[in-house]
Amino acid sequence: MPHLVILYTHNLDQPLDQGGADMRGLCRALADAMLAVRDEQDQQVFPTGGTRVLAYPAAHCAVSDGGAAGEAAGMGGDYAFVYLNLRMGRGRSAAVHQRVGAALHAVVKTRFAEQLARRPIGITVQVDEGHEVFDAKTSSLHPLFPKK
Repeated sequence: MPHLVILYTHNLDQPLDQGGADMRGLCRALADAMLAVRDEQDQQVFPTGGTRVLAYPAAHCAVSDGGAAGEAAGMGGDYAFVYLNLRMGRGRSAAVHQRVGAALHAVVKTRFAEQLARRPIGITVQVDEGHEVFDAKTSSLHPLFPKK
C-alpha cells in the first residue's frame, strides 16, 4: 500500500522554461526511490506492484502573503508549493521511516533545485503510518512481480 500523493500549486504545470516542473518525471523518480529503499535485512521495503505516486494540481490556492515578499526580494510573486504525503501500512521500523523520508526528500531537493534558487517555492515531505480500520485490495498488478 505505499501511496505517495503530491498536491501542488497549478502554476507548476507551466512549461519548464517558465518556472514549471516535470511532474511526470518527478513521479517516476519518487517511485524509483521508494522501490530502492531497503530495510535492515536488505529487503525491498515496498512491493513493486503496490507502489503508487499520484500528483494533483490545486485548481485554486493561496500561498503565504500572495507574493509581496517575493517581489520585494526580487524573486517574483508567483509562489509555488508542493506537498508530498506518503502513507504506508504499519509495521516498519523507525529507521525505515527515516530512510524512506530522506530518500524522498533527496529526490525532491534535486528535482526542484533550480526552482528553489530562482523562485519562491515551499516543499513539504511527510511520511505517515496508519492503522487501517478497513483495508480491501483488488489487484491484477501484484502477480506481475513475484516476491523475492
